[in-house]
Amino acid sequence: MVKKFRPITPSTRKLVLPSNVGVSKRKIKNKSLVKVKRRRGGRNNLGRITCRHKGGGHKKKYRIIDFRRDKENIPAKVASIEYDPNRSAYIALLYYADGEKRYIIAAQGLKVGDIVRTSDTYPYDVGCCMKLKNMPLGSVIHNIENLPGRGGKYVRSAGLSAQLLSRSDGYASIKMPSGEIRLINEDCKATFGAVSNFEHNLRVDAKAGRSRWKGVRPTVRGTAMNPVDHPHGGGEGKSKGNHPMSPWAKITKGKKTRSRKKSNRLIVTKRKEKKNG
Repeated sequence: MVKKFRPITPSTRKLVLPSNVGVSKRKIKNKSLVKVKRRRGGRNNLGRITCRHKGGGHKKKYRIIDFRRDKENIPAKVASIEYDPNRSAYIALLYYADGEKRYIIAAQGLKVGDIVRTSDTYPYDVGCCMKLKNMPLGSVIHNIENLPGRGGKYVRSAGLSAQLLSRSDGYASIKMPSGEIRLINEDCKATFGAVSNFEHNLRVDAKAGRSRWKGVRPTVRGTAMNPVDHPHGGGEGKSKGNHPMSPWAKITKGKKTRSRKKSNRLIVTKRKEKKNG
């Protein structure tokens, strides 16, 4: 569900926000799971901008997320589902039976009071974690490791999910959200279910200020610049832009940027090609 606002003011016209049903509204009480997040505004150690359009924004604190899920065979109760300003998905606060508390990425359908665990056998419930070699074929999963013990690296954004297709020769075939089919070591862990907050892609900010709250600074079109500032700049009328380039004159919009040094050995089927235009 999403909230659509009546256009009472210019800033509420076309505004669409997640409803956050079931998300806790309480303030953070677990100080041990939170740390200060330093922001650099897109600048490196020399103070030079290396990533444009970053800066400002509301102050945030980083929630320490357990991507490894390495507390095995210890049941944990979901104490709350919380909003995390550092990611698009919701997070779940777990109270383990031995007294430890941890945050994990919340799966879609996970509710307060549910019991989750990391184990090699049943249950196969949403939010439970298991090695790929022990999961039933066809399982919908997220938070997938790329190397055993490294912690989840794949499929962590809101609404995403992958599917376990098959297993052979120590590898599991995983269909990724992009459509790519990739081989992953079957000793890697993954979590059952899809990632929460599936309506995140329906969000419409409706005003520039809401982007500034998120730390996004304005973007100027290259065609609106002078020739000295951008390859698209200058000319009479809208004459440039027929050869899309970055500000550093590198071909963009459709050109593949994957490094040649990367191995394609574990990719069974490549992701679907995007059609330009």
